[in-house]
Amino acid sequence: MAAQMGKDLLLKVDTGSGFATVAGLRATRIAFNAETVDVTHVGSTGRWRELLAGAGLRSASISGSGVFLDASTDATMRQAFFDGSVPIFQVIVPEFGTVEGAFQVTALEYSGQHDGEAVYEVSLASAGALSFAAV
Repeated sequence: MAAQMGKDLLLKVDTGSGFATVAGLRATRIAFNAETVDVTHVGSTGRWRELLAGAGLRSASISGSGVFLDASTDATMRQAFFDGSVPIFQVIVPEFGTVEGAFQVTALEYSGQHDGEAVYEVSLASAGALSFAAV
């Protein structure tokens, strides 16, 4: 994968009438995690840890920060947080692919300085199976 501009990594939310890019983001991050299940025992070769393949819990998290634009996607995110709903999101990673699935908004923070712009930070946690479509 060649070098890409950070602004090309997009977070989109299903607004009910299609996917819309979450407005105002300046930084976006997606992380994939897999817990391990340790099955090491006294007979493990050389006392090396052994893991049970495919047995751990998989999850993904998304975080982002940006400027508050009071766009419709801001309202969608805010409503998802207060409702505790799990809308469908897409994360588009340039020259890699698109990850899609249900995520819950786990944190939504707004801040601002008296002489600057209003900014926000959002954190999302996967809430089910994710799909991946390669480019």
